[in-house]
Amino acid sequence: MTNWYAVAVGFVVMTVVGVVGLAVPGVGQLAAGLVGGFVAGYMAAGGAGRGAWHGLLAGSLGGVLVALIFGVAVSALGAVGLGPLGPVLSGGVFLVGVVIALAMGLESALAGAVGAWIAEA
Repeated sequence: MTNWYAVAVGFVVMTVVGVVGLAVPGVGQLAAGLVGGFVAGYMAAGGAGRGAWHGLLAGSLGGVLVALIFGVAVSALGAVGLGPLGPVLSGGVFLVGVVIALAMGLESALAGAVGAWIAEA
């Protein structure tokens, strides 16, 4: 059974670390996914598979949030005619959002498995 409290805490940790990590582009977001997934997996415990599942859920929620923000930003740019992102990505925003959610979910799942493994040790 899914421990939604662990998923929520992992998501919140991921969001906070991600906001702080904006100072270091790229590395900050990677660290956010890893730390949030680790926390979710550690809190869920119960083996590497269970930790990976909880990390995946926390990371995917974070990825969906980032994808939504990205979609709104691209739509706003396209609506006001600023920047090249609006017309270029208007048809591919959904695809980019799916890739973001998948990437954040996979790295968080890996970290969640490690977190659960450490919790069991």
